[in-house]
Amino acid sequence: MALSQRYRLLAPIALVGVASLALAGCAEGGSGGDGGSGDTKDTVRISGGITGVEADDLNASFKQFTEDTGIKVEYTGDKGFEGNIVTKVTGGDAPDIAIVPQPGLLKTLVDTGKVMEAPEAVEKAVDENWSEDWKKYGTFDDTFYAAPMLANLKGYVWYSPKQFAEWGVEVPKTWDEMITLTDTIVEKTGGPAWCAGFSSEAASGWPGTDWVEDMVLRQSGPEVYDDWVAGDVKFTDPEIKEAFDAVGQILLNPEYVNAGYGDVKSINSTAFGDVASAVASGKCALTHQASFLSANFLDTTTAEGNVPEVAPEGDVYAFIMPGENEGELQVEGGGEFVAAFSDDDATQQVLEFMASPEFADARVELGGVISANKNADPSLASSEFLQEAMKIMQDESTTFRFDASDLMPATVGSGSFWKGMVDWIDGKDTETVLSDIQAGYEN
Repeated sequence: MALSQRYRLLAPIALVGVASLALAGCAEGGSGGDGGSGDTKDTVRISGGITGVEADDLNASFKQFTEDTGIKVEYTGDKGFEGNIVTKVTGGDAPDIAIVPQPGLLKTLVDTGKVMEAPEAVEKAVDENWSEDWKKYGTFDDTFYAAPMLANLKGYVWYSPKQFAEWGVEVPKTWDEMITLTDTIVEKTGGPAWCAGFSSEAASGWPGTDWVEDMVLRQSGPEVYDDWVAGDVKFTDPEIKEAFDAVGQILLNPEYVNAGYGDVKSINSTAFGDVASAVASGKCALTHQASFLSANFLDTTTAEGNVPEVAPEGDVYAFIMPGENEGELQVEGGGEFVAAFSDDDATQQVLEFMASPEFADARVELGGVISANKNADPSLASSEFLQEAMKIMQDESTTFRFDASDLMPATVGSGSFWKGMVDWIDGKDTETVLSDIQAGYEN
């Protein structure tokens, strides 16, 4: 993998922002301090919430960059990153670069005054390599701060291609066809077709928000979705109730759920990742979950005791949950953003590299992830499923929106919205649930 010449010849760029730490060796390694773009150093330190094997792969993604530039990159994962990073930044303990998983948290960091405005070369790279939808999530008050990094795609329905062939059914192309498919499976199996799990410790309920977000985007379109995220469309408004009613056709119907686990209320006691085992074993025909569920199947077995093959004609696969009209591709998802707290040359070169197709290719080729970088190579993704997911993210005809609950104020997005989904499954009526969620804006 040859590194583009522009990374080796990146000119110093003066940045708007406040100084970071004074010494390169302090704390997590913040290097900027009062030394501007004229400073030199050989190590750039990055912090984020990515841990384990994925952290190792992230560090490995910089191998060629280090060989070409001599700049070492040290990424350190912190399981408590989201709760710790603001304190570290405001306390003068910022890394050179932070990988931020939500635009809402990014906005909080920008509001500290410590995040550097993105260099001109980084903004140019983002304009070349990402859609406007992605760029806007790193932009605040018309100032661009943070480039996107990796992505994940939500709104998948996981199923067994082998079971579909046995039942003589096909992947649905509209919401109505999916309901008809559900009825057919119930008739053929004599039991519920769907399984779902909302349990996630303190974050319980979030899988339900993904269901609702998918339906708001598919039924009411991106403009209503954006207004909902901004708070201009309220949870108590008709468009949001319509989405709840549609999701309730499945999740509140005891004939449709909760295959392999019990009744409707068992959704709240079922761990969100456990549904993979029910689909793999054949106990559950359909489940709604993001692209990451492909990794969960590696820890499950089929009814025959084998690790399931994730493939179009394999043991398990997935299709994007359809909307009301055939052919429309409106999806939600998530991803990370790269924010800098130092403005030296080395940090700027790392930032530009991370905004490039070369970085996306290096990380995607190592496996398990996708990128929305339009000029990255989807054939490098580690499975046919991830290759397809990446192509969807890169497709200019795809309408993409970031996870709504991640964009809403924390009192709502990770507060009343999560709790409201749990209450809804427990039997609280929809109107009361919607009012309770909306009340989160007043906290």
